[in-house]
Amino acid sequence: MSEGRRRAAVLGHPIGHSRSPALHRAAYALLGEDIEYGSFDLVPDQLADFVGQVREEAGWCGLSVTMPLKGAFVAHVDSLSGHAVSLGALNTVVFDRADGLALVGHNTDVAGIVEALRHAGVERAVSPVVVGGGNTALAAVAAIAELGAPAVRFLVRSPERAGEAVGLAERLGLDVAVEAIAGGARTLAAADVAISTLPPRAADGLGAELGILPADDGGHRVLLDAAYDPWPSALAAAWAGRGGTVLHGLEMLVYQAVEQIVLFTGREDARTREVIDVMCDSVGLPRRTR
Repeated sequence: MSEGRRRAAVLGHPIGHSRSPALHRAAYALLGEDIEYGSFDLVPDQLADFVGQVREEAGWCGLSVTMPLKGAFVAHVDSLSGHAVSLGALNTVVFDRADGLALVGHNTDVAGIVEALRHAGVERAVSPVVVGGGNTALAAVAAIAELGAPAVRFLVRSPERAGEAVGLAERLGLDVAVEAIAGGARTLAAADVAISTLPPRAADGLGAELGILPADDGGHRVLLDAAYDPWPSALAAAWAGRGGTVLHGLEMLVYQAVEQIVLFTGREDARTREVIDVMCDSVGLPRRTR
């Protein structure tokens, strides 16, 4: 790193497929911010050594955190802010040097989901379904609560592992139902807003079930599939085949990255259409029209 240059990176495992470097670099170039943005392939057992190292290095302004580190990193920050407090999971770490050095954890996944859904015309979630029960599901629950949902149904592979997501939904005042993914296609088909938080191919069976159901009733139904590689996923293809609107997982990634950039740089103008457009260009997404 050049002397005096700021630095940021995305962390996770595996990390080679991450589109965060392209998104961040495109935004920094347009904004005129001299920030080097890289990537590190890390698992939870390596976090302590990595965090100790970056605390000693000058120039760091932020970290983007992806799976499987979103929950594990909480133990390595000095404080949590915003949604990271209620979710107990983060996807962003800011190096705050206002009074010494403090690592502050944030969660911009919630904003990423909300903005992606709003961009698709969702103003309120009435009968949402969340597929999965892990850390990204926590953000999905917070997002649908922000969109005024009265209840949520979970479709999960292991009901006993969905406790954190269920607990969060209950704390947010949502009525909760939990079902197994196997055989859950009819529940999914009835949702006005569906958010799949599973890793690539993990929802293929659900997609196959959905694809053989009778045609949709024509209502406005939106699916956000966080798994964006390969694309379209089997689930996304089945949803689109029944006439529903599908949001590419990269749309969520763009909007959560925008909020990270604001946190890393202090630049509120990172939320402008011009910045979002070049970020979309960098990952091959259509420019937004709303």
